[in-house]
Amino acid sequence: MASVYDFTATAIDGSELPLERFRGRALLIVNVASRCGFTPQYQGLEALHRDFADHPFEVLGFPCNQFGAQEPGRAAEIASFCAATFGVDFPMFDKIEVNGPNRHPLYDWLTSQKKGFLESRDIKWNFTKFLTDREGQVVARYAPQVEPEAIRPDIEKLMPHG
Repeated sequence: MASVYDFTATAIDGSELPLERFRGRALLIVNVASRCGFTPQYQGLEALHRDFADHPFEVLGFPCNQFGAQEPGRAAEIASFCAATFGVDFPMFDKIEVNGPNRHPLYDWLTSQKKGFLESRDIKWNFTKFLTDREGQVVARYAPQVEPEAIRPDIEKLMPHG
């Protein structure tokens, strides 16, 4: 059975980053954009990243320009915007496509594991979120309007107790 750890993506600095690096961690994987109505969610995502810094959890941001051309910048511009505007310190990746024939393999897998509205695999908009457990399996998919803070109880359930 495949897991999220079987995939590799290009980090925002251009290096190849195997998601194997995050083995044993629950992941919140989000397709993000800098010019979207949901862009302020970066603040909530960073809050989760900081609040769970001492836990086996990570937020991963995947910029995408497929929705209203709301992520037109290059990787360096995206990184600079996220750091300067929202203090983003969680791992960010280079721009990808999440729908269509050039859909990134990670998103091909994620959308096959948890379908969206009306059983569609397609991502409807920026800031769609996928939560994986510490074994690398998708446990939930959240619509763009779901605020990161609302996901906190589901993340807590995946953390070790004691």
